[in-house]
Amino acid sequence: MPVPDLFLQGIDRGWHVLDASDFDAERTFEADVIIIGTGAGGGTSAEILAQAGLKVLLVEEGTLKTSSDFKNDEAKAFAELYQEGAARATADGGIGILQGRTVGGTTTVNWTSSFRTPDQTLAHWADVHGVTGLDSASMAPWFARMEERLGVAPWAVPANANNDVIRAGCESLGWHWKVIPRNVRGCWNLGYCGTGCPTNAKQSMLVTTIPAALEKGATLIHTARAEKLVMEGDRVIGVQCRAMNDRLTLADGQRFTLRGRHVVLAGGAINSPGLLMRSGAPDPHGRLGKRTFLHPVNFNLAQYDNDINGFYGAPQSIYSDHFQWNNGTTGPIGFKLEVPPMQPSLTSALFGGHGQTNLERNQKLAQSNILIALMRDGFDERSQGGSVSLRDDGNPVLDYPLDDYIWDGARRAWLAMGEIQFAAGAKAVMPVHSQGQSSRSWAEFQQQVAGLRYAIYDVRLASAHVMGGCAMGEDPTQAVTDSMGRHHQIENLSVFDGSLFPTSIGANPQLSIYGLVSRLASSLATRLQGQA
Repeated sequence: MPVPDLFLQGIDRGWHVLDASDFDAERTFEADVIIIGTGAGGGTSAEILAQAGLKVLLVEEGTLKTSSDFKNDEAKAFAELYQEGAARATADGGIGILQGRTVGGTTTVNWTSSFRTPDQTLAHWADVHGVTGLDSASMAPWFARMEERLGVAPWAVPANANNDVIRAGCESLGWHWKVIPRNVRGCWNLGYCGTGCPTNAKQSMLVTTIPAALEKGATLIHTARAEKLVMEGDRVIGVQCRAMNDRLTLADGQRFTLRGRHVVLAGGAINSPGLLMRSGAPDPHGRLGKRTFLHPVNFNLAQYDNDINGFYGAPQSIYSDHFQWNNGTTGPIGFKLEVPPMQPSLTSALFGGHGQTNLERNQKLAQSNILIALMRDGFDERSQGGSVSLRDDGNPVLDYPLDDYIWDGARRAWLAMGEIQFAAGAKAVMPVHSQGQSSRSWAEFQQQVAGLRYAIYDVRLASAHVMGGCAMGEDPTQAVTDSMGRHHQIENLSVFDGSLFPTSIGANPQLSIYGLVSRLASSLATRLQGQA
């Protein structure tokens, strides 16, 4: 039985879905609420606001791709579904950044790991960054609401061998490990979550909240960039947009305008600050784009005698927080241990190297495991993150300096990952570094890690989590928005995405965004209904 395409069916029923590349004349669209971005923040907001009876309009820079388009094709998916064709990176190229750019945003292409915001993180935000009303007890019902809405539950299927390395190694060492909650229903366990779910099992915004909003009369305009907020005093009176070209490289198509009572900015933690900068939004205290965090990730490659086949099965189902909070909230950087999916293109990029070396590593792919460490940045005074600015062409870019604080975390993470991999039976382990070599013993690996050069480009780093840049807090001299996501200087603008976070999360951030935005959007809906 074929998988139903929810969007094709909905459009046939009359959903208001417009491709801006088809526009042939200037137009103006009006709504109660304009939502810029359709990822975790935009999608969650759209459903809540539309169900409240408000007229909602969503604009998305990426294209509409649905289950009918998802073919488990890495090359096609990375080119079509990710920011900058999956080539987004920090300004100096030191950290590769994977972010979605399609209807549903990163929720369409992420690996489904769904963690509540750690209690330590919420407490730190309150104590250090002046965030109010978001303690663990206050947030628990909002997390529960979105977990029920999106089918979030610990993965009940046995972990694939790639994930099981964490369990086996941690059990052997007496270290913490646990099963990851995933936002799926009826998952086929294919393993290609990062290329779009062809079975609609992943409960992304593409198949949940956005369809629900469209059923309530919302309008979606895709393949269009929000170029500028038009300001009049302390209010946004319009959003200037332009259609993208067919390769999504330039917004050089037809111009059009959006007008609404309220604007929700949900473009993500690089694009949201970028749009505010292009618009000349007020920033009297110089906080816009500052303190942007990544969970910088480094990697270990291990070889086993048995087949791992990390390209099959749920990409992430086991994690370890053994080193996440062991030094306290501040101090040396903590890190979460997970695995990535190991499809050939993604894995080859992580391996590094070229020519014969890369060929030989990929020939052993079926017997390989990769562990990743997500470093928890932003909690210690030595970790200030990066800053977003605009390139000459108006596109945003993140500058993220790398220093000894990060390098110390990378060193300790390599050691932790290597110890787990050897404890799980690895015959060789290699730190993913420009000079990394396979070590045949734990002692040899320790010696190698101690002797490596810790510098940009040598240590291979990546991230799929971008947070901050429009930080929330009650003090306008330190934050861009208040604790409800309301811009401190713009009366009818809210920010509802990961850019709100004053630090990184310390866990995959999707459920943090879902839970937080469900609370903030519900409050906004009540407020706008009262103004009607």
